[in-house]
Amino acid sequence: MAGPGLKLVVGLSLVALLTACGDEKPVEKDRPRVFVQEVKPADYAASVTLTGDVQARVQTELSFRVGGKIIQRMVDVGDRVTARQVLAKLDPKALQTNVDSAQAQVTAEQARVKQTAAAFVRQQKLLPKGYTSHSEYDSAQAALRSSQSALAAAQAQLANAREQLSYTSLIADAPGVITARQAEVGQVVQATVPIFSLARDGERDAVFNVYESLLTQAPEDKTVVVSLLDDPSIKTTGTVREVTPAVSAQSGTVQVKVTLDGLPDGMQLGSVVSATAKTPGKTAVVLPWSALTKKISEPAVWKVDGEGKVELHTVTVGRYLTGKVIISDGLNAGDRVVTAGGQLLHPGAKVEIAENTYKDLEVGNQP
Repeated sequence: MAGPGLKLVVGLSLVALLTACGDEKPVEKDRPRVFVQEVKPADYAASVTLTGDVQARVQTELSFRVGGKIIQRMVDVGDRVTARQVLAKLDPKALQTNVDSAQAQVTAEQARVKQTAAAFVRQQKLLPKGYTSHSEYDSAQAALRSSQSALAAAQAQLANAREQLSYTSLIADAPGVITARQAEVGQVVQATVPIFSLARDGERDAVFNVYESLLTQAPEDKTVVVSLLDDPSIKTTGTVREVTPAVSAQSGTVQVKVTLDGLPDGMQLGSVVSATAKTPGKTAVVLPWSALTKKISEPAVWKVDGEGKVELHTVTVGRYLTGKVIISDGLNAGDRVVTAGGQLLHPGAKVEIAENTYKDLEVGNQP
């Protein structure tokens, strides 16, 4: 058994140890290491590349003026046609019958006119000699005039029947290229139903479907360089001619038509083309994707103050790009933003800034 002296020594040692532990300062927890980028606003002008096709300035839908059965088609998609060229024909039997009937009516009225004219001439000769009365003379004159009017009506009906018969031939009203066909031989069609689409010769447009958000500001340069998609070396210039006032309910885009100054060799009607346009420059900040987080439902970033504390700060995103994001509002020059390591941060937390981690992104005319 240990003596009283040994117990006293052990007790004093424990007291000294506890006293020493009480004098030590609490160990500070490790600060999270983060990468930081200093905000440097600069002018940013986004460029947008659009894809469209070459179309005719005037495109006409050709249709028959009368209904019937198509018995002949002379052209197909892609064919070049001339003015007054016959493109298709309807079965003329029904309308030919109308012409024959009208012709017969004209012949009958001509015979009636001849008969009433002879009767009137006799009345003219007999009246001065007193062999006829004025009433009989007036009746003969009225019969002649009536028959003449009936003949004129029959002739007009014949002309109308012949005109209707001519409508069985679909004729091109201008030179151009057939771009679409909506009917085939043997099909019964109604009047005014489109049969062919004709792209008339003349000026050509490059037509693009553009999202409305890209047109909020007018471009500084009205001239557009249009190049062939398959061969960018084939290019021409043009100017914006028309922007549709309504947004398409199906695609959410508006149609922009660019009048081409000319078609170089290799670029023709229907060619797929591309054009690049730049929006007006404005002050913005470029940050990597990793810097962006959100505050409830709004986009935000972690800002670091002079004491190394972080706070969640909402920002306005102007544009999302590959690997980076454009901040249009919410940051000032000199602000320090966490670009990596912000997953476990909370407001007011102190962080350790890692050196030489991310290079500042320069803002300019980036795609």
